[in-house]
Amino acid sequence: MKYVKPLLLTLLVVLAFTSCGSLKPVTVTRNASLEGYHYAYINSTSTKVGSTGSVYNGIGASVTRSTNPSDVISGFLMKHGFIIVPEIKPDEAKETIVVNYAETGRRNLNLGYTIEITIQILSANDNLLLCTGTAEGQGETEADDIRIAITRCLAEIFK
Repeated sequence: MKYVKPLLLTLLVVLAFTSCGSLKPVTVTRNASLEGYHYAYINSTSTKVGSTGSVYNGIGASVTRSTNPSDVISGFLMKHGFIIVPEIKPDEAKETIVVNYAETGRRNLNLGYTIEITIQILSANDNLLLCTGTAEGQGETEADDIRIAITRCLAEIFK
């Protein structure tokens, strides 16, 4: 009988942690193909800084990380063959996409929260909406959340 209570408590703790949920699936809406585009203009974003801390036996420690969403997007697109341009040139507009980024929500999950982002891709030539993707990220800091969400979103868009 003395083993039943600890076993039951352990089972309840495991059940509580495994039933907390997971990240929502990435959603992508495609209105047109991204074929034929070689250049990308990415609207600038500000650097996001996130930190977390803990105390163990009276000793504190913290981790601070920063990320700039436009840098993460640029790196991903470069790896996929796009040339990142600082401005849209009229003679290259038909081959240029414009990428917009926004944070679009937060949701409590597990022992923290997720950050949801949305990425919008337009044609530079006529501002037609080519594609929109939305994804969540959850990491150790808010900067991690954003980086994870952007990577998940773009991976699904360029699947």
